[in-house]
Amino acid sequence: MTAAHKSDFALTLGTPLGLMTLAEGAGAITALYWGSAKDHQQTALLRRAGLLLERYFAGERVIFDVPLKPAGTAFERRVWEVLCTIPWGQTRSYGEIARLAGGSPRAVGRAAGRNPIPVIIPCHRVVAASGLGGFSAPGGVVTKRALLALEGSPYPDDLFAGGDWRIDRDSKRGAMA
Repeated sequence: MTAAHKSDFALTLGTPLGLMTLAEGAGAITALYWGSAKDHQQTALLRRAGLLLERYFAGERVIFDVPLKPAGTAFERRVWEVLCTIPWGQTRSYGEIARLAGGSPRAVGRAAGRNPIPVIIPCHRVVAASGLGGFSAPGGVVTKRALLALEGSPYPDDLFAGGDWRIDRDSKRGAMA
C-alpha cells in the first residue's frame, strides 16, 4: 500500500482485471486500487464491499450500498456524487456531468481521473461527446471498454472495435478474454 492509499484496513481481491485492493478508514471505503496490500486486516465492511465487487465482476447488477469517503476537493467530491447516480449499463457525457456538478467537461475529466474508488464510483460510465474518452486505470480504455461491456452498455459498438476487450469472468489474474 502506498502513502496515497494509506488506510486503517485493506482487503486484496483477485478480479478479472487483476489484483485490486479495497481500503477502509474511519468506517468507510476510501480507495480501490490495482495491486495488493502487504499487511492488511479485514473488516466486515471490507468483506461486504469485496462480496459486492465479486458479484459485480460476475455480471450481476450491484448497488454498492457501502459507506464511501473518497479524499478529494469539494468539486471532485461533487463530481463523484453525480457519477454514483449513473445507472448500471448507461453512460453520461463529461458535459452532462459538468452541468450537474458545475464546472467544465475538462474539469470533470480531471476529477474522474482522480477518482480513488473506481468501479464503485463508476467513472468508467463517463464518455466524451464524440467518443469513448479516457480512463486512468491500468489498461486505460481497454479496461473502460471491458467494464462497459460487462454492464451491457448500449454504447456504440464501433468504439469497441480493435481487440478482444471482454472480461474473462473466470480469471482472477486479470486476463482479458
